[in-house]
Amino acid sequence: MTARRRTTALIGDDNTVVVAGKRLTWRTLHKLPQLPSPAAVLVDNGADALAALRHHAVHGTELLVATRTRVDERMREELGESGFAIVLPDGEVTPAKLKRVEESGRAWLLTSGSTGRPKRIGHTLESLTTVTGDQPPRTWLLPYSPGTYAWWQVVTLSLTHADQGLVVIEPDELEDWPAIAAEHGVTAASGTPTFWRQAIYRDADTLGAVPLEQITLGGEPVDQAILDQLHEIFPKARISWIYASSEVGASIVVHDGKAGFPKDWLDRAPDPDRPILSVEGDELVIRSPHHGAGLVGAVHTGDRIEYDGDRVLITGRLDTDEINVGGSKVSAGVVRNVLMRHPGVSWARVFARKAPLVGRMVAAEVVPNRALGPITDADLVQWCSSRLPDYGVPRRIKFLDQIPQKETLKSDV
Repeated sequence: MTARRRTTALIGDDNTVVVAGKRLTWRTLHKLPQLPSPAAVLVDNGADALAALRHHAVHGTELLVATRTRVDERMREELGESGFAIVLPDGEVTPAKLKRVEESGRAWLLTSGSTGRPKRIGHTLESLTTVTGDQPPRTWLLPYSPGTYAWWQVVTLSLTHADQGLVVIEPDELEDWPAIAAEHGVTAASGTPTFWRQAIYRDADTLGAVPLEQITLGGEPVDQAILDQLHEIFPKARISWIYASSEVGASIVVHDGKAGFPKDWLDRAPDPDRPILSVEGDELVIRSPHHGAGLVGAVHTGDRIEYDGDRVLITGRLDTDEINVGGSKVSAGVVRNVLMRHPGVSWARVFARKAPLVGRMVAAEVVPNRALGPITDADLVQWCSSRLPDYGVPRRIKFLDQIPQKETLKSDV
């Protein structure tokens, strides 16, 4: 067994942690019993996830943390066969089926599973802590599902930097998070575009009462409409979007308020601290110093790009973004962005639907902006017709009452 690393003097140990309405610190979080190592700790609340992380940081264990709902029986079997003891929320421990030497200090993440079953990606606290240097004092909202890459990004920032507090939002608090954030003085918040659209759709005035200085978006394609809406509500806040994943870490960070990133960021001269971005075909390819264990060289992200003047837009997944309409190809992400620019649209999803003669046609689901009154599919077809080629105009539009959101804070866009 490798020697264990002990880091008892954690820089952020006295940072405030608000969870379930209780004001604690990392140091005063409830202590877990000595966990087995390697261990997959399955949780059903944020406090247990943070306690597992701190235990890992102090004792240098090998840890995978995830919500119980993300790890089904089949995956638990696979983890056991890979040497992980399974720790359930009630403390019950199922011993590992395979005995092996632990990888001291290894933190395992599960990918989102958007292209199939989730995969395990290995990291360390060091590779997950991508924010360096002195940071202005902030109180961060933590709405993410425990164990996701975005969750690790926020919690490692709090644990490794002074004056970076946390306000944890549990799943049953998501609808009311702006009120909770305002009560506890949250000044920085990270979420998916869907997460932000949900908050605006429910109550933009309550959202605007949160004293935000830093707003971060990621996890889904980020369009100009949501950036503009957030700037209108928070004109003094810095608004950033980040491209990050378990595989390549935080690889693109943009602060200029524009969708996409500058085209001249592609194929820049190598820098040991900076990812190299390139495009092969229509696919974004990244060589990153923040990559997961065993991922060396170029990583094909599976994300599709489109050029828009001097910007590179990430429009969606390769396998779903391109729609072939009778031999003419259109990006679902580009169509979605056009719909989202309509003032009467709060959320949209664009996808292919079978059609006679042409094989596929463009279809959409839309959540109307309740503040602006009703809109019709004819309104949206007319809007799109003046901004898209004829084959890119949605021919079937379904209206929804609510913005759909998964446990990961994403929707099927």
